[in-house]
Amino acid sequence: MDKTIRVVAALIRDDAGRVLLVRKRGTAAFMQPGGKRDGGEDDVTALARELDEELGCRLIPGSARPLGQFDAVAANEPGWRVEAAVYAIDVDGPIAPKAEIDEMLWIDPAAPPDIHLAPLTRDHVVPLATGAGRAVGGQ
Repeated sequence: MDKTIRVVAALIRDDAGRVLLVRKRGTAAFMQPGGKRDGGEDDVTALARELDEELGCRLIPGSARPLGQFDAVAANEPGWRVEAAVYAIDVDGPIAPKAEIDEMLWIDPAAPPDIHLAPLTRDHVVPLATGAGRAVGGQ
């Protein structure tokens, strides 16, 4: 059995260069907004839907820039891995936790606070956001 969860994830920055992280209800790890694709969805369509459902904001059309495919231990599913297509995107509208999102915060990727980060976020996305990671291809 393939124990890989395939998702799309968004790297969203504010005007100060901070990165948006979310924490899902009943979990401890902060991670990028995003989620699983529904049947027939491409990555950008899935991201747009997830952002609307989770945060109430809108992905600005044409703003999605692929950063790569990355693999990490799943934060909330013991024994599983997550494979994420990560995109830098721009959003419009107010951002607030909805649906399964309990908390959101903006972090300085060069000096992340002492919080529990999902392995994908810690090992791949934060380094990308600081310019220390590999931008395309990942892994």
